[in-house]
Amino acid sequence: MLASDESVAVGEWYPPNSSRSIPANIGVSGDGLMVTADDAICAAASVKQIEISPRVGSIPRRLTFPDGSVFETADNDGMDAWLRRSRGTKSGWVHGLEAFRPRLFAFVIAVILFVFAIYRYAVPVLVEVAVFVTPPFVPEMIGSGALASLDRTVLGPSRLPDDEKQAIRDGFERLAVASEGGPTAYTLNFRDGGSIGPNAFALPDGNLILTDDLVKLADGDREMILGVLGHEIAHVERKHSLRQIYRVAGVTAMILLIAGDVGSGLEDMLTQGGAILALSYSRAAEAEADRRSVEIMRAAGYEPTALVRFFDRIEAVSGKRGEVSFLSTHPDTPERRADVLTYARELESGASAR
Repeated sequence: MLASDESVAVGEWYPPNSSRSIPANIGVSGDGLMVTADDAICAAASVKQIEISPRVGSIPRRLTFPDGSVFETADNDGMDAWLRRSRGTKSGWVHGLEAFRPRLFAFVIAVILFVFAIYRYAVPVLVEVAVFVTPPFVPEMIGSGALASLDRTVLGPSRLPDDEKQAIRDGFERLAVASEGGPTAYTLNFRDGGSIGPNAFALPDGNLILTDDLVKLADGDREMILGVLGHEIAHVERKHSLRQIYRVAGVTAMILLIAGDVGSGLEDMLTQGGAILALSYSRAAEAEADRRSVEIMRAAGYEPTALVRFFDRIEAVSGKRGEVSFLSTHPDTPERRADVLTYARELESGASAR
């Protein structure tokens, strides 16, 4: 009868290249370990030749022998006791973290802080790099996908009279000529706003959408409409929506990396919903677009501060700040009003001084 010098644990033995298991026992034999089953030796090797998996919670331990056979046991305590006696080895650090919950809590906090640091510092840098290396077809893909999605869901065909559309288009062309991209870089689209209501927004490819509701709200004051369109042209010039899309995509990618299926999820977000998510800009982006609108309107020969008049009109009609959707996607503040007026005066003073 074969027997080991000291029994260590009971478990299952898997022959080399086989998924069939055999109930077996593992024990100490000289300077190594020996697996026996039904009084027969299944595997034996010195301790240095055996690969022993670290302990992680209650996951069964695996001992891999040189011949490729594997002994698996759920008796983690028995294995730990033998390792302490033979090697002075403790359980794995992963198991230690799991067993000692305060440490696990600290580990979770560290992971959260690490993710926040990525979002706060790494993502902005990566966004700028992505914007810099973005080929022209990407904004076109995002813009066409977003516009098609909006047309399917909330927008409808414009019902404005043709002469009204043409008058606005003529003014818009003057703005486009004064912009960095020139008249070929932008396309003005008229749509019925539906649930969106009075609004205007720009897509990364230079498509601008102006709703009938916003035109009607202007009550014939086309300079106010052009002030808004100058603001939207500025968003395209400064690539604000593209930056916001990449920022959203970066956060989405982190979530999908945890949940899986990064490829299709990220592609759908970019082509269908990314630009819609990017309609709300940061306060800094809005302030930059406000100032650029003043410059474009002034260069085109229009009233530079017409955008402020439009804010006033929206609030007067809505009766309460935030009830009009334009104010939710383009948040208005007294500071922005003051900044537009101040910047227009600075440009005028600078021009007079010259």
